[in-house]
Amino acid sequence: MTQFKVKDVSLTKQGLLLIEWAESRMPVLTKIRRDFENRKPLEGFQIAACLHVTKETAVLMRTLLAGGAKVALCGSNPLSTQDEVTAALVNDGVNVYAWRGETTEEYYWCVEKVIDYAPFITLDDGADLVSTIHRKKGEALNRVKGGTEETTTGVMRLREMAKAKALKYPIIAVNDAYTKYLFDNRYGTGQSTIDGIVRATNVLLAGKNFVVCGYGWCGRGLALRARGMGANVIITEVDPIKALEAIMDGFRVMPMNNASKIGDIFVTVTGNINVIQKEHMLQMKNGTILANSGHFNVEINISDLENISSSNRVIKSGLEEFVLRDERKLYLLTEGRLVNLAAAEGHPSEVMDMSFANQALCVEYLVKEKEMKPKVYSVPEEIDRFVANLKLKAMDIEIDDLTEAQKRYLTTWEEGTV
Repeated sequence: MTQFKVKDVSLTKQGLLLIEWAESRMPVLTKIRRDFENRKPLEGFQIAACLHVTKETAVLMRTLLAGGAKVALCGSNPLSTQDEVTAALVNDGVNVYAWRGETTEEYYWCVEKVIDYAPFITLDDGADLVSTIHRKKGEALNRVKGGTEETTTGVMRLREMAKAKALKYPIIAVNDAYTKYLFDNRYGTGQSTIDGIVRATNVLLAGKNFVVCGYGWCGRGLALRARGMGANVIITEVDPIKALEAIMDGFRVMPMNNASKIGDIFVTVTGNINVIQKEHMLQMKNGTILANSGHFNVEINISDLENISSSNRVIKSGLEEFVLRDERKLYLLTEGRLVNLAAAEGHPSEVMDMSFANQALCVEYLVKEKEMKPKVYSVPEEIDRFVANLKLKAMDIEIDDLTEAQKRYLTTWEEGTV
C-alpha cells in the first residue's frame, strides 16, 4: 500500500499531464523504461531517492517502477517540489514525502521517512540522504548496497566523506558523466537560471552588468546564456585556470570586491559558502538583484543581509526586498535557494533525459555489481557512451565509425611520421 505525505492529492490530473509532457521529450529514458519493463532488473529491490521532485524526476521514478523496484521519494530542496507531480506519483505507487514550502524540520523529516523504507539503493541530489543515513540512521547501512549522486555539491561532500573514511557504501558520481555535466550542468543550468530570474523579476537583462560567481560547468553555461541575452557578463573565480578560461572565452574577470561595486545582477554557482557576504553587499548599487543557482542556500550570506537591513518585505513570491540602513535596496530571489527550480521549473526535459538515463542505468549496475568498495566511482564509460548513442539516435543524427585500420592505428605505438 502506497504511503505518502504531499500537499494535495486532488492535483493528480494536472500532474499526469505535466509528466506526459516531459515523457514526450525524454526518448532515451523512455527507451530504457521499455527495456526495464521486459527484463525487470530491479525486481524486489527497494530504492530511496532524495531528488528535486519535478515532472522529469517522475519519468525516472516510473522507469525504476517499470524495472520492478519499490520506490520512496523525498524532495532535495524545500522550494523545488512540484506539488502536482507528487500527487501523480502517489497515483503511480511511489511512496512520496514532499511538498513545496517545507520548513527545515519538515525537510529532514521527509528524508528520514524515506530512509525508513530500508533502501537497497539510494539516489541523491546534494548528499543529504547519504549524510542523514550516516549521521542519524546508521541501522540502514546494514541494508544499503550502493547509491548515486547527481550534483557537483553532493559529489564534493561524498568525496570528502570517502577521504575521511566515513563513507560506508559505494556511490556512483552520476554528475561526472560526460552526458550529464556537459549538458545538464552547462545548458540546463544556463537556461533554467535565466528563466528563474526573469520569472521572478521580469527584469531586462540586456545592458545589465551580470556577475556570475564561479566558472565551473554551471557558471560557463550561465555566462553563455546571459551574454546571449545582451548582458555584460563578469566572472568572479578563485581558481586561476578557470579564471584564465573565462578570459579566453571573452568575459571580464575580477575579484568579488570589485564586481560588487558595478554589478546589477549577481548569481552564485560555486558550491561554497559565503560567496556574497556583508562587505560585498555594503558596496552594491541600489536595486541590485541577488540570486543563487548552487545546490544549497549558503552561497549568499542571508544572515549578513538581514543584519545590515533596516527592513524587508516580500514583493511577490520569490522576490524579497531588503532596505539597508542608508536606504539602498537589495533584492534577494527565492530565499537564496536554487532560483532555477524555486522560481522556474528546473532544467529542460531534453537534458534531464540524459542525466536520468545515467541514473537508471547506474542503479541497475549497482544491483548487478558484486564487489564495490565504499568510495566514489565514476559512471562506467560504457554507460556514458550508451546514453550518448541513444540520444543521437533519438535526434536522428548519425556519426562515423572507425575503420579497422584506424582502430589498429590508435592501439599501436610503432607508426609515426611517414
